[in-house]
Amino acid sequence: MTVSISTTNGHANRHTNDLKHHLKRSPEFGFSTRAIHIGSEPDPTTGAVIPPISLSTTYKQDEVGVHKGFEYSRSGNPNRDALERTLVGLEAGAGHAIAFASGSATTATILQSLGPNAHVLSVNDVYGGTFRYITRVAKETTGTESTFIDLENTTDDEILAAMKDNTKLIWIESPTNPTLRLIDIPRIVSLARQAPSKPLVLVDNTFLSPFYGSPLLQGADIVIHSLTKYINGHSDVVMGAAIVPSLSTPDRDYDSLVQKLRFLQNAHGAVPSAFDCWLAQRGAKTLAVRMKAHGLNALRVASFLTSHPAVEHVIYPGLVSHPLHALARTFLSTLPPSTLAHGIPYGGMVSFRLRGGARSAEALLPKLKLFTLAESLGGVESLAELPARMTHASIPPAEREALGIEGLVRLSCGIEEAEDLVDDLRGAVGWAGGRG
Repeated sequence: MTVSISTTNGHANRHTNDLKHHLKRSPEFGFSTRAIHIGSEPDPTTGAVIPPISLSTTYKQDEVGVHKGFEYSRSGNPNRDALERTLVGLEAGAGHAIAFASGSATTATILQSLGPNAHVLSVNDVYGGTFRYITRVAKETTGTESTFIDLENTTDDEILAAMKDNTKLIWIESPTNPTLRLIDIPRIVSLARQAPSKPLVLVDNTFLSPFYGSPLLQGADIVIHSLTKYINGHSDVVMGAAIVPSLSTPDRDYDSLVQKLRFLQNAHGAVPSAFDCWLAQRGAKTLAVRMKAHGLNALRVASFLTSHPAVEHVIYPGLVSHPLHALARTFLSTLPPSTLAHGIPYGGMVSFRLRGGARSAEALLPKLKLFTLAESLGGVESLAELPARMTHASIPPAEREALGIEGLVRLSCGIEEAEDLVDDLRGAVGWAGGRG
């Protein structure tokens, strides 16, 4: 399903939509309005305001090849279609969304779509599962070559030199996982357009969600999400999605790209269940209100941590003290003048390092009560983890050390009361810092 979206940028995310298939040529709609209504129209048969769950695996055909748009649920399901329409409505600049059974399945499908012996240029501080798939699975099965570089600090000439004749994809996370480095997406897009191979630029937008970040407006060719995280938001669904712009250009054939991804989606069968799609769509309806709370809580937590004597370093791009704070604000230009002394809300993820190093970090985590020691992120509940031992354990130790992952604590700030989260950290950080 394709929805044309003409947008203007801003934190308020008020984008103009051509919703002739959805909201009958309505004027401008804000982010939450789109999240609640696009893909979630009342059921035409019963009038049900909440879409029903379609559990059928197969669909009646009136004649051979004549049906109502569905044949077999691996190939298409009403709930999956509805969720994909919602995702198009949420991601500014989107024309197509393709849902997969997990974020990892999304990664695998995109990399396989490149064909054999392709070269991928990736930010070096990338999610451990992505690093594992690129360097082991894709390398061993399709001969994929890879180069990992610091896209935050490397010069233009060095980035261009890292591209090869067979470079087909540039993989970006911004902020990166878990060190929250910021990548100047328009800069990387400009360099990709200069390269002879014209690689696609992909941005994993999981950490910011469509509420805080709009990579397609910055020139990206593909945006991916682990829907497991913020978009679903309730830690009860595993799912991923790839989102692509609506309008092709002379060197960017998005229609062909979508056809290839949909073919692989169907051929692999790595599709989400109808019930999971229904849950994710329900979660997406409250994305805006949740992201506001995540962001405010993360800013409060980061501000507190910067003032604690046991904390060596805090990473949160929303803090005024962050060296790339201006870049973080670039696409939040319509924020009203902030009265917050320490910065702006910029997603719910905070990373920090205790003065006692990895030993103190390991001692800290079991002492937390509201921050649950667990992997993943983006749910309404707060989580804490040690990436070097958990989500990024697949990255070799020497590389983890070079990237600054060793000893780093990663927090996913939920939507609890901010002062309760600060009190939880105050006690645990003080105890662990004293041990260090």
